[in-house]
Amino acid sequence: MRRATLRSYGLRALVFNLLALFALALPAAAAAADRPVILAFGDSLTHGYGLAGPETFPVQLEQALAAQGIAAKVVNAGVSGDTSAGGLARLDWALSDPAGKPDLVIIELGANDALRGIDPASTEANLDQILSRIEAQGIAVLLTGMKAPPNMGADYVAAFDAIFPRLAEKHRVAFYPFFLDGVAADPALNQADGMHPNGAGVARIVDRITPAVISALRQRNPA
Repeated sequence: MRRATLRSYGLRALVFNLLALFALALPAAAAAADRPVILAFGDSLTHGYGLAGPETFPVQLEQALAAQGIAAKVVNAGVSGDTSAGGLARLDWALSDPAGKPDLVIIELGANDALRGIDPASTEANLDQILSRIEAQGIAVLLTGMKAPPNMGADYVAAFDAIFPRLAEKHRVAFYPFFLDGVAADPALNQADGMHPNGAGVARIVDRITPAVISALRQRNPA
C-alpha cells in the first residue's frame, strides 16, 4: 500500500511539473507569434556589402526597433548586385518562408539599375510588379526611393527619380524618399568605393528610416 501511495504521489508530481512547464512556455510562444517579421528586400545596400554582420542594415534596424520597444525580426533578403529585374525574379522565393509570410516588406532596389543605365521604364515596370505581388498577399510595404547619379544626364535623372514617388502614390504604400538620405557622397559615412555605406553610414540610415518603419508596421494590413 505504501509503495502504491508513493507511486501515485510521484505520478501527480510529474503531471504537476509538466503542467507548470507548459504554462511557462505559453507566454513565450505567444510572444513569438506576436513578433512582427520584416523582410528587408534589396541589393548590396541591404545585404551589407563590405560590412561585418552586426553593421548591416537588417541587424542595426532590428536593434533600433528593439530600443523603441518593438521586438521585430528583420530578415536580410538583400543580394549584392541585384537589379529590379533580379528582385522580381526571386520575389516569390523570398516570400515563401515556411514560418509564414512577413508583416512588412522594405523594398530597396533600383541603385544598380541606375548605375547600369537601364531604361527607367523597365525599372518602373519591374517595381510595379513587385509591389502588386506583395499587395496580393496582403503584406504591408515600405518603398524606399533611390536617386540616379548626376553623371547619367539630366533627362535620365529626372525620369529615374520620378519612378519611386509615382509608384508609392499608385499603390498607396508607405514611402521613404531616399534610402541613402544623409549618407550619399559623404566620405566619412561611406566605404572606399564611395557608394556603399560603412557601419556609421548604415547607423545614419537606420536612425532616419526607423520612424517610417514603425509607422508602416502600425498601419500594416491585418490580413
